[in-house]
Amino acid sequence: MFPDDFPITERWPAKDPSVIQLYSFPTPNGVKASIMLEETGLPYEAHKITLSDADVKSAAFLSLNPNNKIPAIIDPNGPDGAPIGLFESGAILIYLAEKSGKFLGQNASDRARIIQWLMFQMGGVGPMFGQLGYFYKFAGSEIEDPRPRTRYINEAKRLLSVLDGELKGRDWIAGDFSIADIALVPWVKALEFYGAKEAVEWESRTNLIPWLDRFDARPAVQAGSNIPARS
Repeated sequence: MFPDDFPITERWPAKDPSVIQLYSFPTPNGVKASIMLEETGLPYEAHKITLSDADVKSAAFLSLNPNNKIPAIIDPNGPDGAPIGLFESGAILIYLAEKSGKFLGQNASDRARIIQWLMFQMGGVGPMFGQLGYFYKFAGSEIEDPRPRTRYINEAKRLLSVLDGELKGRDWIAGDFSIADIALVPWVKALEFYGAKEAVEWESRTNLIPWLDRFDARPAVQAGSNIPARS
């Protein structure tokens, strides 16, 4: 049965086991899942998993995600008629897109392009911007050697230039609004949280600024950007 298959539900019980269970926190990776769930209209309930070791390294959470990172989900109505648990935000976006039939394009070519940009975020923007945050805002900012900070500032600038060029004359990164936009924009917005916008020459990115405005104007984005609530 559902609780027996997923020990995480003992610590974070499902109020309605018939809907998707989201285990997350509103970080750039976390809000990918909550925004996608809001955009698709799939029924779900959210459980706050803080970034503390007491949560993400607990036996309960590790039973669903051995990599101890948010987000993770359980879908009681999996594709083979059985519950399925998933971690990795990119995999969750693809899964929810396939389940809902939304935001993964209209044909195989669209899908390939969308996944291309999703992988650009997973392999490039996310890891590089995360390191930028560490060396610019967090503990790494105390390191006197400027080379790590310079490296990640320059890599962030390069990645932003790629995105800015691709968005010229476009509303969204891969044609219509898609999981690629849902993956990318929260990480681009993290530059403000890091206090790094001036360092990466943000004001010169003339195609990125309206892209973020279009994204933030979507009601589902507004609803999903603080789920589960921080406090």
